[in-house]
Amino acid sequence: MKKILALVLSLVLVAGLSTAALADVTVSWYNFGDAFSSYVRDYASAKFEALGIPFVNKDSNNIQQTQNDDLQTAVVTGTDALVVQMVDSGAYATAKNILQMGVDAGIPVVFFSRVMSTNNDECAELVGSYDKTIYVGTDPAEAGVYQGQMIGEYLVANYDAVDLNGDGVISYVMLKGDQANQEAIYRTMYSVIYANQALEAAGKPAIKFYDDAAEMHYTADGSEEGYYIVDPTASWSQTFGNETITTILSQYNESNGNMPELIIANNDDMAIGAINALKVAGYNTNGATVIPVFGVDATQFAKDAIAAGEMIGTVEQSSQKLGETVAKVTDNMLKGAELTEGLDEGIELRDGWQIVVPYGKYTGE
Repeated sequence: MKKILALVLSLVLVAGLSTAALADVTVSWYNFGDAFSSYVRDYASAKFEALGIPFVNKDSNNIQQTQNDDLQTAVVTGTDALVVQMVDSGAYATAKNILQMGVDAGIPVVFFSRVMSTNNDECAELVGSYDKTIYVGTDPAEAGVYQGQMIGEYLVANYDAVDLNGDGVISYVMLKGDQANQEAIYRTMYSVIYANQALEAAGKPAIKFYDDAAEMHYTADGSEEGYYIVDPTASWSQTFGNETITTILSQYNESNGNMPELIIANNDDMAIGAINALKVAGYNTNGATVIPVFGVDATQFAKDAIAAGEMIGTVEQSSQKLGETVAKVTDNMLKGAELTEGLDEGIELRDGWQIVVPYGKYTGE
């Protein structure tokens, strides 16, 4: 056995691999069932393999306690890094507890995709408290800005066709997803703000939430957030999108003169669910009237729906760039290299606590 181990070690040294390349990394995912995250997982796994880093993917199944237990077990049994897509996004106390596991073990902790707090100052404080941690993700506001710009451009160009009841105002449904998720909060806010900016510039009225009786929701700090419907399971799922729109259409429809004329979804899964409900009701298929639907992520399902004329646009969040960046940043931390070493152009370290992967617009054109 000793001879075999010696032979393996000699082969590793001959291949020029560093000891960091032999690190055992634990990657904890919030939910294997999330479509976008599944793409990220595929790319991250492929990149870890290319870097020669052994790893294990753990499914938290959208349960924070499961994630906590998995991470604690990994630390106890021996792991060289914790790579964490938090279940409870924005839960600062939870993030601190996870970070403390890494601190106690003296190993890197790479948070990704779902931020540690809805407050950027707290995120910066958390990362600044330990020199072996970082967050890899996106600019939460950017997706909302891009989505709002696409919506505004489309409405200005197609206003009369979208205004089904001819009342001069476009009514909308907002599918938020997770209530406390920072990405969801900013997408909800900025998509409406930037859509309305385009409409105002064109001399058109602001879009209106489909339910006149709905109450405005507010963020934790009291700033205005908007009107929306939250997925109670925080799963951002097709099922939620489908069931929500199906229920709405039973009361709000063309026959009653109050049909929702625009659907904004904070991710593509909810958008696809909404489209499926619309198709059952006779919209968005086979040349029928199209209710414009916009999402975020640019999953293949969304791209196919856009190509089929069933969906108008989505914000492209590159699962490949995000997955590969997570793996490469982890590799850099294990080696003690600069965090941004070997990253793609446009990916940058921002505000000292986050590696930012940029968004883009996708309309199939």
